[in-house]
Amino acid sequence: MRIILFLLLSWYTIGNIQAQIKEPVKFKNELKMTSETEAEIVFTASIEKGWHVYSTGLGDDGPISATFNINASNHVETMGKLQPVGKEISIYDKMFEMNVRYFEDTVQFIQKVKFTGNDYFMDGFLEFGACNDESCLPPTQIPFKYGKKAEADLIVAKGKEEAPVNVVEKQSESDLWKPVINELQVLGEEHSQEDKSWLYVFVTGFLGGLLALFTPCVWPIIPMTVSFFLKRNKDKKKGIRDAWTYGASIVVIYVTLGLAITLIFGASALNALSTNAVFNILFFLMLVVFAASFFGAFELTLPSKWSNAVDSKAEATSGLLSIFLMAFTLSLVSFSCTGPIIGFLLVQVSTTGSVIAPAIGMLGFAIALALPFTLFALFPSWLKSMPKSGGWMNVIKVTLGFLELAFALKFLSVADLAYGWRILDRETFLALWIVIFGLMGLYLLEKIKFPHDGDENRVGVGRFFLALVSLAFAVYMIPGLWGAPLKAVSAFAPPVMTQDFNLYSNEVHPKFKDYEIGMEYARQQGMPVMIDFTGYGCVNCRKMETAVWTDSKVGGIINDEYVLISLYVDDKTPLNEPINVVENGTERTLRTVGDKWSYLQRVKFGANAQPFYVLLDNDGNPLNKSYAYNEDIPKYMEFLQEGLERYVK
Repeated sequence: MRIILFLLLSWYTIGNIQAQIKEPVKFKNELKMTSETEAEIVFTASIEKGWHVYSTGLGDDGPISATFNINASNHVETMGKLQPVGKEISIYDKMFEMNVRYFEDTVQFIQKVKFTGNDYFMDGFLEFGACNDESCLPPTQIPFKYGKKAEADLIVAKGKEEAPVNVVEKQSESDLWKPVINELQVLGEEHSQEDKSWLYVFVTGFLGGLLALFTPCVWPIIPMTVSFFLKRNKDKKKGIRDAWTYGASIVVIYVTLGLAITLIFGASALNALSTNAVFNILFFLMLVVFAASFFGAFELTLPSKWSNAVDSKAEATSGLLSIFLMAFTLSLVSFSCTGPIIGFLLVQVSTTGSVIAPAIGMLGFAIALALPFTLFALFPSWLKSMPKSGGWMNVIKVTLGFLELAFALKFLSVADLAYGWRILDRETFLALWIVIFGLMGLYLLEKIKFPHDGDENRVGVGRFFLALVSLAFAVYMIPGLWGAPLKAVSAFAPPVMTQDFNLYSNEVHPKFKDYEIGMEYARQQGMPVMIDFTGYGCVNCRKMETAVWTDSKVGGIINDEYVLISLYVDDKTPLNEPINVVENGTERTLRTVGDKWSYLQRVKFGANAQPFYVLLDNDGNPLNKSYAYNEDIPKYMEFLQEGLERYVK
């Protein structure tokens, strides 16, 4: 019975440990002879959904590139560079400020070699980097050994060349490397925040549909359409049914548009497109043109022959097809108002990576657009109390023009960072936004007029409050010109590093980048330790540092109450001497500082993704649960405060 209980407990513990160690990429390798003296070493990867593996030759300032490395060899020469084979995705990464290339689902890396003797052998590894939307793996090695020489000779040759030291012997001298995986499992883990939910996408689309509804292209059509359905049918029930069919047709049209966009481009391509520099320039120009149209510079409509052709077809037919074609006509004639909103919505929801996100966004948009047609058909008396068309619709249209102009700068900023033009640094971007929202406030107060505006002098209460919000937002952004974080616009504005003049100094910097030295300092000072497993190529690590650590309370407690030790798992600095380890029955060699810290994260804490935060006492024991990527500041404060309280106890 005791044996059974022991086995069950072991199985439960191993299951928990494996739950934290992520292995989203699995490689297999083989040697393929292409001639008597030449061959290809083929590494084939299977990549879990949501993860991607970076390509080759991305440079030192970018994420971890795939590289081919040889430890020891005899009578072997490499031919050319490591070649990736697969569907390579190239996008501009705003965090790295460069174009990156990666693969999803599967990829092959092929290295050609030439044998100069029959007793050839080679021992080496493929190193690669992988990330998803929340975390990154440390640089991971796929070892290989091929050759006709005896395995014993290979090990001897390798031992003479490197003379590695066993890291387990080093660890026995200190309890700081003692595994605390079980302790962390008991305390739990703060899981990463979830991506945008479908409800969020639906609500975003619904709000976009409401905006489109109150524009001059749509609002005046509602009473005419509803009256048409009610009058052309003597049977009131049939009129209501036709109006419902009309609304349903609008939903079908826009949802089909959302599905078509995804099917044509694919979810991954849409995500890549949204961060592509050339696309962002085109989208910037398109939004500027739409904004000018909304301001009254010109009317932007689809060719009239399109809507005329559909309209005449609707008149020539009857039944459901006629109603559907009428709904399609509405979609065409309202394009000048709905086009910019739909375009912006599709770009935003496509970045979720979900295949059906554009369709869900369009569903929300279409329901908001179709709702009045069905409601007024059910309750025709409401038509009398329906606000009449007038200047208020032009106010909405011009306000949308200001918003489009502001968002256009966001897309131009992406291209500016990609090409290194430096024409839209953070202070320039903020100055333009301050002017745009300031002018929008003045427009709402009727201090500025556009061609389609009337001569009314009175400002309504609703318009006044909108002006108040716009002007207050402009004032809020002014301190950002001197370096204030401005968390409300951090998702749109260029990074703080592009700002030339910065008076803001509330930044968090690690006290140490070495585990043992930092722990010894903390013991001497009698302070708890915060371990930050990070990476130079970790995007979400930078997001946490920008969005969370810049909070005055968070920054204050990290700087004053903890000894912060940041361990970079992709640090390529060579160790003084290579270290041999045996991990899960496999022999590994740690060659760089990053290898050492990555190994520490795995063996001590049972995790291998970044960012990863853990609070320790002076003996290396966890004070509370670990913390992953989550930009919720109150939760992060709770995480830090709980660690302090337990350290004092």
